[in-house]
Amino acid sequence: MKFLFDKDTWQEIFSSIRKNKMRTGITVIGVMWGIFLLVVLLGAAKGVENNFNKLFGSFATNSVFVWAQQTSKPFKGFQEGKSLTLKMSDLENIKNEIKGLEFVVPRHQTQAMATNNFKSGTFGIFGDYPELDKVQKKDLVYGRFINDNDIKEKKKVCVIEEEIYKQLFDKDEYPIGTYIKINDINYNIVGMYKQGQVGTGGPQGNIHIPFTTFQQVYNRGDSIGWMMITGKPEFDITQIEADIKLLLKNLHKVHPKDERAFGSFNLGKEIAKVTGFLTGMQFLTWFVGIATLIAGVFAIGNILLITVKERTKEIGIRRAIGAKPWEIKRQIILESVFLTSIAGALGIIFGGLVLMLIDATLGQGPEAALSNPTVDIPVVLIAVLTLITLGTLIGLIPAHTAVSIRPIEALREE
Repeated sequence: MKFLFDKDTWQEIFSSIRKNKMRTGITVIGVMWGIFLLVVLLGAAKGVENNFNKLFGSFATNSVFVWAQQTSKPFKGFQEGKSLTLKMSDLENIKNEIKGLEFVVPRHQTQAMATNNFKSGTFGIFGDYPELDKVQKKDLVYGRFINDNDIKEKKKVCVIEEEIYKQLFDKDEYPIGTYIKINDINYNIVGMYKQGQVGTGGPQGNIHIPFTTFQQVYNRGDSIGWMMITGKPEFDITQIEADIKLLLKNLHKVHPKDERAFGSFNLGKEIAKVTGFLTGMQFLTWFVGIATLIAGVFAIGNILLITVKERTKEIGIRRAIGAKPWEIKRQIILESVFLTSIAGALGIIFGGLVLMLIDATLGQGPEAALSNPTVDIPVVLIAVLTLITLGTLIGLIPAHTAVSIRPIEALREE
């Protein structure tokens, strides 16, 4: 390893680079472009993934939403267009009849004006059970979510979104234990969570109250607005969705082929589509980046072959005065590794700067297209090791060419 720190070794490498500045510069740019593309594209893909996780990460991925609509086919004496409503009894039947369920969470929703002193706004009001926090995790800032005691006693308590706090409270005011009015009814705030969760609601934020309280205040009886259903990991959520809708059709005397009677949204299936897209995007990124890297490294090999040709006489002299073949080989291989390493380092630096620029311009705010576009350190290390390995392998070609020339023939070279 002493030759790595030998002054003459590096003087020779730099002398060779200076003789072919333009050619070497263009080649280095080619390799740099490959690693630059790899870093930027992987970072962008990660930014898209982070943004997706920020939007949907609070949901259990194997979830389906089910709600009642109107029939589109007459059946058993009922005319087409019959309005359907989900009942609490449907909930119990689903729990008892459908296999593979983890959570079945009923929900209600409306919109109403909420006020605090002289501040007010129109928000989405949700009637919820404590299980909602398990299928759609809330990132609590203060307090807690709705609990079983709230449900049992039909308490006038609520959990608010951070955006509502900003509109109804003064800065630095502690919200827990204070009251807001919703339709002239006082609700005690027991929790506040960060915004960002995907879901329907008011134009300015969401408020969650106990499901039983919602039923009582808004006179909903035993009806259900819609259900969030989560399947166990080993069960197919698409099959669970089909089974639930068939069961509901039987319970509500709906034609088995009526596709409009009950609506549903299969979050698990949609997430699988996006996950597949992200996986394909990452594969394409690796393919493009590595292909560009290989092209650039081969260009370095061609440059070194030309350099060996130009230095044939010099190599012959060195061989004649006792230089060993391995010494010449390692000199050329070191030059190859040096050029690929410099190109790789520049590509990583410029790629990182571009990702910082992307984050500053496209990654800020609630409507951000990307979120924290970065590349993991292990990925960068793999790319660097791949680059150095390719540089070493490609350097063997001109190195072998250099030592295969007989000294006497090299000395005759004009």
